[in-house]
Amino acid sequence: MTLPIHVSPPLPHHTLPTMYDLPSEDPEEPGLPDTFHELQPQILQLTFIPQGWESDQVFSATDLNLYYDLQHTLWHKRPDWFGVVGVDRFYNQQDLRLSYVLWQEQVSPCMVVELLSPGTEDEDLGQTSSEPHQPPTKWQVYEQILRVPYYAIFSRYTNEFRAFQLIGDRYETVDVSNGGLLIPELGLSLRLWQGRYRRFNRLWLRWMTLEGELILLPEEEAEIAKQQATEAQQQAAEAEQRAAQLETRLRELGIEPDLM
Repeated sequence: MTLPIHVSPPLPHHTLPTMYDLPSEDPEEPGLPDTFHELQPQILQLTFIPQGWESDQVFSATDLNLYYDLQHTLWHKRPDWFGVVGVDRFYNQQDLRLSYVLWQEQVSPCMVVELLSPGTEDEDLGQTSSEPHQPPTKWQVYEQILRVPYYAIFSRYTNEFRAFQLIGDRYETVDVSNGGLLIPELGLSLRLWQGRYRRFNRLWLRWMTLEGELILLPEEEAEIAKQQATEAQQQAAEAEQRAAQLETRLRELGIEPDLM
């Protein structure tokens, strides 16, 4: 068994940078990786179960390059999470995707979610513009090129959840203050949920039904099944105990239960 290696803490008079000072091995990287960017997309990935679609016709991905321009084949975006319906979950029905290439797939995402980072916030919110002869911004790609019907943004720092729906050729803000983002075409809604995932309690984005019922994570389904099995065992034990008590009472009255 390999034991973890512990680094001695710095002496009190030393002032060394913390994880807040060193968020990435590449300080020039605009989107800084962090644990939240790993866990939040997992929740979306595991609970994206559109109604009316076979699971083999649903694909979703996290941090996967999405190539969108046949005239500029290296131009791409990398959404924190996106979902597609009407496309095989495997590439050529047999392989795991290395990227999502629009001119091969021929189906655009129906939903994109971006998780705000300090370095990408302006672009995620459509507050930047592209330079001539340079790739378009995320907002331009999602709205004007891919024409993604629904686009959501969530900040781990402020817990602000914003959503947009493509109306005509422009995104319009959706009021998510009450029922979240409703997507009738998928039979789903995207809402804020306070709860524990991987032992961390906070606000998360969760897929739910249109009525607001949670689409359960696999571990939640397993926990419910475990509770139901325990309750069934308890009920069976209680029934057996009542039967034994009845037999005892009948014998006290001179009645042999086996002869009834």
